[in-house]
Amino acid sequence: MGRRAHGPSRRRMFGLAGAAVAGAAVGGGVVASGKDEMAVATGRTVDPYGVHQPGIAAGSPRHGELVAFTLRPGVDKAALGRLMRLWTDDIVALANGRAAPGDTAPELAIGNVALTTTIGFGPRVFELTGEKPHGLDDLPVMKHDRLEPAWSGGDLLIMVGADDPVSVVHAVRRLVADAKPFATPAWRQSGFWNGTGSDGRPVTGRNLFGQVDGTGNPAAGTPEFDSTVWPSDGPDWFRGGTTLVVRRIRMNLDTWDELTRSEQERAVGRKLSTGAPLTGTAEHDELDLEARDADGRLVIAQNAHARLSHHSENDGRRIFRKGLNYVQDTGPARESGLIFLSHQADIAAQFLPLLLRLDAADALNEWTTTIGSAVFALPPGFQPGTWLAQKLLA
Repeated sequence: MGRRAHGPSRRRMFGLAGAAVAGAAVGGGVVASGKDEMAVATGRTVDPYGVHQPGIAAGSPRHGELVAFTLRPGVDKAALGRLMRLWTDDIVALANGRAAPGDTAPELAIGNVALTTTIGFGPRVFELTGEKPHGLDDLPVMKHDRLEPAWSGGDLLIMVGADDPVSVVHAVRRLVADAKPFATPAWRQSGFWNGTGSDGRPVTGRNLFGQVDGTGNPAAGTPEFDSTVWPSDGPDWFRGGTTLVVRRIRMNLDTWDELTRSEQERAVGRKLSTGAPLTGTAEHDELDLEARDADGRLVIAQNAHARLSHHSENDGRRIFRKGLNYVQDTGPARESGLIFLSHQADIAAQFLPLLLRLDAADALNEWTTTIGSAVFALPPGFQPGTWLAQKLLA
């Protein structure tokens, strides 16, 4: 089946001829005002408009895919602006279950699947634009890292999540196609998450070690969340944005499974059954870091992950963490792990000190290896008639 006539002309107009703005993004079908601080859902449709990109404050999606891009030679600030206009049109259409302009498979655009698309800029973008957010630098290589270029770095990022895997694949396909004149994919990572309990209610979710993962997160919409995620200073264009760290963590499930249950729990500092700290009974109980057992040992060990990552052990530093489990088959072999995602106002001030502490002593280092690392600035959201990163790129 041939391409729609307006597809190539649209891409040629924006990517090759360098035309001016192609028109405002059209919302339609969503009743939320776009002024809310949080992601606003009508049924299972997430409003693409808002002060912030809506996928940031949302929980881990059931299905997700991340694609990082390398900018093509000669792409400048004006060209990036053209790409953001294209992507803004795509984001609005796909969120509302409509085919994006030039879509070659419009039947795959369906609504009510909680689809979100989040866009990010790597450090090199700011060599073209200036006004780099504070602390947005590639992370130093840690002692336990075994980074692979295939999973690291990137100039641009798209992160798509939805309840339906076909919708994720379709949305990524459209966004990658519209980026073709400007950037080429550098890496792709996809994964899954279950944030729903057997009773249908939201739960924290578990990684492939069986751990309840993300218990200590600040609750979205609270002052604690706002101070953790949204910067209070920095470039004016970045107000309403945040930063993202992506770490691809390979898990050695075979050697993990050789441990007893109590050994696994001691490495984590939490009960596998409920996610409760070893000093408590419920998932969200506070950790008692001074508690000792009958033999005088700390109940939550000095090198337990829950202790080392706790904000009280890190001068009050917090992050908003999410994750996607992944499995990758290469012939008969299988790699399993976690795509770790961390949002914070300032990577250098919040995330890096925590990472250094975990790299130095975390018990889980014996069964995990970080093989990919990247950092991105996520611009603020947009309103009808505007487009992503307009203040930076206009």
